[in-house]
Amino acid sequence: MARKSKKSAGKRAGSAPRAVRASGFDRVIGGVVKWMFRLLFRIGLRLALILLLILGGAVGYYLFKLPPASELLDARTHGSVTMLDRNGDVFAWRGAQFGGEIGPGDVSPYLVEAILAAEDRRFYSHFGIDPRGLLRAMVANVRAGGFVQGGSTITQQVAKNVFLTSERTLERKLKEVPVALALELKYTKDEILSIYMNRVYLGAGATGFEAAAERYFSKSAKFLTIPEAAMLAGLLKAPSRFAPTSDLGRAEGRAAVIIKAMVETGAISESEAVAALARPARLSTAAARRTGGHFADWVMDSGPAFLTATTTEDVRIATTFDAKIQAAAEAGLAEVFETKVKPGSPAEAAVVVMSPAGEVRAMIGGRDPKAGAFNRAVQALRQTGSAFKPFIYAAALEAGFSPLDVIVDRPLTIDVPGSGPWSPENYGGGYAGPVTLTTALARSINTVAVRLSERVGRERVRRLAAAMGITTPLADGPALALGVSESTLLEMTGAYAAIANGGRRATPRGISEITIRGDAEPVMSAPETGGGERALSAETAGQLTGMMEEVIRSGTGRRADPGRPAAGKTGTTQAARDAWFIGFTADYVIGVWMGKDDNEPLAGVTGGGLPAEIWREVAVRIHEGLPPRPLKTRPPRGPAMAADDDAGAARPSSSSDDGVVTSVLKDVINLLGGGGGGERGREERSEPINR
Repeated sequence: MARKSKKSAGKRAGSAPRAVRASGFDRVIGGVVKWMFRLLFRIGLRLALILLLILGGAVGYYLFKLPPASELLDARTHGSVTMLDRNGDVFAWRGAQFGGEIGPGDVSPYLVEAILAAEDRRFYSHFGIDPRGLLRAMVANVRAGGFVQGGSTITQQVAKNVFLTSERTLERKLKEVPVALALELKYTKDEILSIYMNRVYLGAGATGFEAAAERYFSKSAKFLTIPEAAMLAGLLKAPSRFAPTSDLGRAEGRAAVIIKAMVETGAISESEAVAALARPARLSTAAARRTGGHFADWVMDSGPAFLTATTTEDVRIATTFDAKIQAAAEAGLAEVFETKVKPGSPAEAAVVVMSPAGEVRAMIGGRDPKAGAFNRAVQALRQTGSAFKPFIYAAALEAGFSPLDVIVDRPLTIDVPGSGPWSPENYGGGYAGPVTLTTALARSINTVAVRLSERVGRERVRRLAAAMGITTPLADGPALALGVSESTLLEMTGAYAAIANGGRRATPRGISEITIRGDAEPVMSAPETGGGERALSAETAGQLTGMMEEVIRSGTGRRADPGRPAAGKTGTTQAARDAWFIGFTADYVIGVWMGKDDNEPLAGVTGGGLPAEIWREVAVRIHEGLPPRPLKTRPPRGPAMAADDDAGAARPSSSSDDGVVTSVLKDVINLLGGGGGGERGREERSEPINR
């Protein structure tokens, strides 16, 4: 027993050193841990101090660079262009629109509340960075499994817009911090909000809330209602996606989200929200009316570049555009394509409407009316075909011919130097025999046009066409008379306007006046209309008008008859690649072109078919409410003359040569119809395009 006890006692006595040893080890480990914690704390403290110094240096750097707040309100490098129609209403914008400098006190209080509810509810209480907002965004993004919400404050967004880029990178987010802090130190909260409200892009070319209010609602931001303010604030998330001019329904849905957020912040009551949701914001007439894009593009290209394309000022351009006439022209074109053109046809069309003095009222550059689309009225050079013939007859009248003169339509051969013999043919074959000049033009007889051109001289024809407004190069050979030269619809319509204008040149124009915002006096004004240089004598213009009336009354353009006095001319090029009808009433000059962009033929289409019908549909619509007025015609002058050779030489009608017919036969010729030459046989057809 004693031995056992002694053994046990020994064991107990021997356990003490182990405990001591274990306790000493723990103390060593504990000391190491404490030392490491102290080391890490010192390192962390030093790193924090270094980061603080870096942050302080960065803040100081940006603080030093920040200019006065007033210099940051308009950050555009280029100005803007606002276009007004002839009634003074805005119809188009170009460039970055800026409505003027505004602050929180200059706008509707609903707008300020909507912005804060949408972007930064704690804007007036944080110091530029909102930890609570960052945490809320992180939680939302984790729950969604992706980036669905940002934690940037308005101050951080200003920092990004002023000094940084829009790329979503960690580096950019880190840079936002010192810039945001510098902004908070430099400016007041209202100044920061002012910078934000003026610089932010809100879609449709509008920079800042004042410009956006004018762009979408045609009013100052001072007068915005709750639904209007909510719709504008909703654009902050994605301006292009939520722009009401792109998708009004989507914009309304986003505005509804903002209205609910305004209730949550206490900015508006439940009853105000219900009323706002029941009556969502509506676009102004100017914003909703997507028209005149091609006209506006033409004005930007044709106006002085320093006041349009490269302007650094905010420019307002008063134009000759008429939205009502544009809508009527678009409706007329659509009517023909919907009812008489095969669906899916690649055929294109262009329309120009102008006053006799050259003031362009409407322009359709193609079936796609959007701005930026290819403008076939201005940019497409196409052969004019028989639409060129009025210039031939004008030159003949100026040379002393009379509309009553008789010429024999018969085979003709001309030796062209370097090419050999050339024999023009009439469209559809056959020859009409003796016809008056009026009948020849009405039926678009090719051999008569060539004979007249050769008789009066091609150079004289070119000079007269240039005087009337044709600036594109003209052909050298005898085929000049058949319209093988190219021109644009705008140029051709302007040249016809010289006839309607009593012989005075009517250069197409779209700009009436240009002013710079803030200036009372215009920097440019168009001259008075109607007084252009004389291209034709008044007598020639009147006689030619009477001849062109016959085109619509009994010739190739009968389908264009608008039910009031009108004059015009058809045009169809070889293989029907281009089809034209250009004409005028006492009030308007209208040009129509049809063709395909790849220059392939139009099956079953001539100038007297679909283009003439488009012309009629447009003319009827744009003349609604206007009383019919007679055209300015003049009676034929001088003794009748007749051609007596294949070159078209003319002399008084007294010869017995079979190529000469006296003017006393004109009535018989008119009654008999003159034969089968010219475009008549095909111009009267109007079949749907089938390819």
